[in-house]
Amino acid sequence: MPEVIAEVTKILDSGLPIFGICLGHQMIGLSSGLKTYKMHNGHRGINHPVFNLETGKGEITSQNHGFAISMDSLEGHENIVLTHKNLNDNTVEGIRLKDRSCFSVQYHPESSPGPHDSRYLFDQFIDNIKLNKNQN
Repeated sequence: MPEVIAEVTKILDSGLPIFGICLGHQMIGLSSGLKTYKMHNGHRGINHPVFNLETGKGEITSQNHGFAISMDSLEGHENIVLTHKNLNDNTVEGIRLKDRSCFSVQYHPESSPGPHDSRYLFDQFIDNIKLNKNQN
């Protein structure tokens, strides 16, 4: 999807707040120089445990994907922070860009399997929008 990656790069460069979910997470990763791979067994269904490395809390998530961002590709990307990790297989579940108003998760917070474990992500995105609006 080179055209999509190029478009995401343009959006990232615009400075607008971005919240990537699932494929959006992967597109943000690819446009930031990370690599993805096809998983042997994808993540499907509800009740996938994810650890939030920034808060120290666990979340129960809903997932539906067969590709993931490579954990190894995060090395050397000092601008990208690993924010969430899958507790079953240690795959990348969330990232944040340090120099942009951008973060993403591999899972589906809108699905509410926790039921509200991931609701804070939408609050965080709205806060980023308000901050951006006040700065412009």
